[in-house]
Amino acid sequence: MKMTPEFQKAQENMKPGIITAEGFLGNDDRNILDIIIDDEEMISNLNCSIEKIVERLKYLKKHGEKGMGEPITVDKKWEVQVGEARGHLPCPFEDGFFRKVVTKVINLNTKESIIYSDLSIHLIEKHHFFQGKGSPFRLEPAKLIKILEICPFEGI
Repeated sequence: MKMTPEFQKAQENMKPGIITAEGFLGNDDRNILDIIIDDEEMISNLNCSIEKIVERLKYLKKHGEKGMGEPITVDKKWEVQVGEARGHLPCPFEDGFFRKVVTKVINLNTKESIIYSDLSIHLIEKHHFFQGKGSPFRLEPAKLIKILEICPFEGI
């Protein structure tokens, strides 16, 4: 697949200092299309889907909001805490602004955790972008699948 002007502009916006101090690419030197394709392939190989991942991320955020900033237990499986900072972040694909809402999820069985934002959900749902390797906010698809318990994850 070819890098369109829209993808080239998004990749420029993902560089450190443009939208966030660290950017969205980490130390990953691949173009964003290759990052997206590799992550989609990994998810498919794990017999899962982006839709299932997004559905669970939204579900946990929605239920975690009931804690009003304090951690709460959801479905006896996860400890979830949702917090908000002032301001908004633009999508590097230039298709919206997102509140700085952060959700922290701890799987109570494995003790593994993830942290994600409203922008992270959008990037995954609309652009299939989990961020580049080495990015401080990258959400590794295999780790998500395991922590969120959405598809078979033996061996991950």
